Amino acid sequence: MSPHFEVREQLTRRGQPAPGGRTGVIQTAHGTIETPAFIPVGTKATVKAVLPESIATGGAQAVLANAYHLYLQPGADIVAGAGGLGAFMNWPGPTFTDSGGFQVLSLGAGFKKVLAMDTAVRSDDVIAAGKDRLARVDDDGVTFKSHLDGSSHRFTPEVSMAVQRQLGADIIFAFDECTTLVNTREYQVRSLERTRLWAGRCLEQHQRLAAEEPGRPRQYLYGVVQGAQYQDLRRRAAEDLAAMDFDGYGIGGALDKSMLGEIVGWVTEVLPADRPRHLLGIGEPDDLFAAIDRGADTFDCVAPSRLARNGSVYAPTGRYNIGGAANRRSYQPLADDCDCYTCRHYTRAYLHHVYKAKEMICSTLLTIHNEHFIVGLVDSIRASIEGGHFDEFRRQFLCGYYGPSAAATLAATGFGIG
Repeated sequence: MSPHFEVREQLTRRGQPAPGGRTGVIQTAHGTIETPAFIPVGTKATVKAVLPESIATGGAQAVLANAYHLYLQPGADIVAGAGGLGAFMNWPGPTFTDSGGFQVLSLGAGFKKVLAMDTAVRSDDVIAAGKDRLARVDDDGVTFKSHLDGSSHRFTPEVSMAVQRQLGADIIFAFDECTTLVNTREYQVRSLERTRLWAGRCLEQHQRLAAEEPGRPRQYLYGVVQGAQYQDLRRRAAEDLAAMDFDGYGIGGALDKSMLGEIVGWVTEVLPADRPRHLLGIGEPDDLFAAIDRGADTFDCVAPSRLARNGSVYAPTGRYNIGGAANRRSYQPLADDCDCYTCRHYTRAYLHHVYKAKEMICSTLLTIHNEHFIVGLVDSIRASIEGGHFDEFRRQFLCGYYGPSAAATLAATGFGIG
């Protein structure tokens, strides 16, 4: 059994080749994480617009920051000098850092994470329209230009491990190549082998750095499963990483939303049951239910804070925009029965006003609410698994959030409603 993770409750699904959703606990040097859990993203050691204290009060158990961004600004050595990521940003609990692999995709091709597969173009050297290529991948690593000042930098598996060692997060990720869905299958195959070899180098460097500082709290290293939309590639990647001594596993890469639950299932059928699985960059309610039902344990996503900065609000009856005319004279909270700080102290009318007036406080108050909503949703999913009513809770929530017709559509896909 892993000293890092303990499974507590396991659902079994008829017709599924592997057990379904589960609850557990992740142990770190800075505290425990009850799973399933949503991990808010503080890309540059800050969840945009809010205090760390507000994120903690909202129920978050951990935060995730970005190694690429902190390497460029202020520098990993600055963070290390403060005592590591948590101390630097005044966050007392567990922390994650990703490896910078996704930035290779976004800098290299200019694409976002989720891409349609219906494009007529398949290429080994894709670039988004209107974008300049800022990163080049080779078998040893990645050379890239800073998006801040154009300076040239080089990331290899060894550099990523060294940077994340300095940042000092409790949970870190192996350096990987994140492909797009418009890459050819042949490129996906080559990239998967490159990521496999990088994973081995990351493990070796991680162990070497840990041996140099035996008295330092342990960092847990997760390997990242790639493979795009291809079942055989996803399973091969999971088998390769399962054969290595990783403390946990990330499920990453470009994927189509309609296949999310299926892809997670391919992977969790193969990965060791005694290690945690983190789904990178996923945070919408239907996706969370689908992934948890297939055995994912933790999640991170920028959506709650990004949507808040654009005036979008999560509520049990679905997402809406605070700038809508109906909110101008509404003295109700953002969501009924929500106990977040914003809903306890502010009305829709006030938030509509500060949104229209472009006041910064609007981003702060909406982010507090949105992060609390998604963190709380996953907490409720965890409770429903432990209470034996996951299917009932999923049906009730999705029907309320998306409406009966949308819920029926989700059910037809096989991952919305059981």
